Amino acid sequence: MLLITTGCNGAKGNSSKSDGEKITLKMMHLWPDSNNSAQNKMVKEIIREFEEANPNITIKTEVLENEQYKSKLKVLAASNDLPDIGFTWAAGFMDPYVRGDKFAAVDDLLQNELKGKFVAGTTEGYSFDGKTYALPVELNIVPVYYNKEIFSEFNLQPPQTLDDLKAIIRTLNNNGITPVTLGGKDGWPASFWYMYLADRIGGPNLMDKAVADQDFTDPSLLEAARQVQELVNLNTFIKGYNGLSNDEAKVQFMNGKSAMFVTGTWELPDFTTTTNIAQEFKVNIGYFKFPTVEGGKGNVDDWVGGPGTGLFVSKNSKHALEAKEFVSFFVQKWGEHSVVNAGVIPATKVDTAAIKLPQMFIDLLNELNKANKVTLYLDTQMKPVASAIHMNQIQALFGEAVTPEEFIKKQDDALKADK
Repeated sequence: MLLITTGCNGAKGNSSKSDGEKITLKMMHLWPDSNNSAQNKMVKEIIREFEEANPNITIKTEVLENEQYKSKLKVLAASNDLPDIGFTWAAGFMDPYVRGDKFAAVDDLLQNELKGKFVAGTTEGYSFDGKTYALPVELNIVPVYYNKEIFSEFNLQPPQTLDDLKAIIRTLNNNGITPVTLGGKDGWPASFWYMYLADRIGGPNLMDKAVADQDFTDPSLLEAARQVQELVNLNTFIKGYNGLSNDEAKVQFMNGKSAMFVTGTWELPDFTTTTNIAQEFKVNIGYFKFPTVEGGKGNVDDWVGGPGTGLFVSKNSKHALEAKEFVSFFVQKWGEHSVVNAGVIPATKVDTAAIKLPQMFIDLLNELNKANKVTLYLDTQMKPVASAIHMNQIQALFGEAVTPEEFIKKQDDALKADK
């Protein structure tokens, strides 16, 4: 196993305030109990451990679901009222917060108690001009999860090629089964499909190059958009998908009402370890790699994914030392708890050899270790304006409100505007 052991250095930092003054640190996170119970429980446990070791510090949390969280973060940043500690996404998402001097640099943690503790390549997306402004807690890839019982009923095997996948879609539709659930309302779940098609057609460096060069005109990007609409016309996706959130789409899959669901490994807890989810459901879930395209340049071991959310400390925090102390503690404890207690893949190094884990978790860890390329989500790579346009245009593409050519032009214009 590639990953190796990490331990926690304890809750104490270098702050002299930690020994006396009563301090409250505000924290925002995006794992409501109803949707992400494993992560929610883990956050509560880590906070409990920290407060027990630091009785003078209280962590006050606010929890919002994904899209509400992003909106509130933007509002709070504009009013210089960010919480002491919060979560951010990497790369383009962070750009305005870093340029606006909203996040404190955390290189002091990386050079001291957290030195060498992260999986290689996970912290770079949070670095700007040689400084690091957040620390990742998760590492994710995006498989195609499928219901093994449904596949077995119709003698279906996981597809090797896009043509195989289309044949499966036709068979399922002919038998009254929804092939794929999709939360198109949120944009990014549909972007996974576009990204995989673009990779499989144009190769592993296609999208990174398009964003870096601010040029979205490669013919493979257009062909991927055409393939999206071909899938739409095959009735691949659940009825009303562009009006469903990702959480609503997930419920359809967990209720056995669709055969496939493309989503990140952050959902692994519900598919493997979460105690209040029926074992009957969990044993019926498998995964496969997004299939290749005949004549395409992509590899079946190319993945969409990358580091998940990362912890930041507000530049305006009145208790920055204590906040960093908590961030260091949180990152390390998350690494300890996540694999064993929650089935979450952490960004820190963990030895899984001596731990009893669900087979699908082990298999996906191995996939991550042997990945040919992991392409960071397009909406995260892009700067905020281009990212927002990508989300809008992906929804329009899937809703056939734009042609593939119009989709490409609007995305190219947005990248060239460099916002």
